[in-house]
Amino acid sequence: MTDVLTQLRSACAQIADQAQFVRVEPERTAAYIGTLPVEPPTLDPDPDAHLTVGTREELTAFWLTLDSINFGSGWFPTLRKRDGRSGYYTVATGVRDRFADHGLWTAAELAQIDAGEIAGVLGQDPDHELMALFARSLNDLGRRVATDHGGRFAAVVDAAESSAVALVDRLAGWDSFADTSCYDGVVVPFLKRAQITAADLARAGAGAFHDLDRLTMFADNLVPHVLRVDGLLSYDPALLDRIERGELIEHDLREEIEIRACALHSVELIAAERPGATEAEVDYVLWHRGQEPRYKASPRHRSRCTAY
Repeated sequence: MTDVLTQLRSACAQIADQAQFVRVEPERTAAYIGTLPVEPPTLDPDPDAHLTVGTREELTAFWLTLDSINFGSGWFPTLRKRDGRSGYYTVATGVRDRFADHGLWTAAELAQIDAGEIAGVLGQDPDHELMALFARSLNDLGRRVATDHGGRFAAVVDAAESSAVALVDRLAGWDSFADTSCYDGVVVPFLKRAQITAADLARAGAGAFHDLDRLTMFADNLVPHVLRVDGLLSYDPALLDRIERGELIEHDLREEIEIRACALHSVELIAAERPGATEAEVDYVLWHRGQEPRYKASPRHRSRCTAY
């Protein structure tokens, strides 16, 4: 039986082959390897934004909580940023501070959290559209952990039996981690946040998985931008013009699916050319590269959705 990540790779390769608005430039892959760091990246969580000390239950709760709301990049320009930090780091630091000061939210508490409470934790306007979406995702997470796993966050990981793919497959069925698109009848289970949850839990030492190398790129809007700026992806001129004018690209339209799918396929090609590298490691390098000024100097695509 084909697992969900094999299905994802196959779908993205198919889309890359027939895409209308985005083109993968495979002939540039080999040369691009030379621009990446020689040594594997350090994958430890950032202590300035993440909980790094605690029991396994606390660390698992932190990452499941954070990754269940690790979306909203389409709204990030409208958030109040912490000390000039990005939207993601603003959200992550708010959650980290809450855990450090008051401990974890229990599953029952998450099931009841509202937009006002999460807005207070993150330092945002409670009427901001994103706060209600965050609360809805946290409500689902709390209900799932309470109902399916006896209120224990670590039990979610234990149920995967040391398989990252199994964890992704389990989270794929939760509204709080849903992220599947459809392109000309082809189902594309991107599952960006479900996948990054497995990677984050492993980095934090809260989960041990024998198949982390099966994870794909975590399809968002920053890594595709890095790949485009670096020449690994080419966009249709009209699409690029819309992005540079700051126009929102609607989630699940062909253009948006092609951006994510072609980026994922390109990262797969890069990892294949780099012995010993995994796609998740390449994603990590490119995501952090995207924090550099030359990538921030031009707009990336923005979609208002709960996928990324």
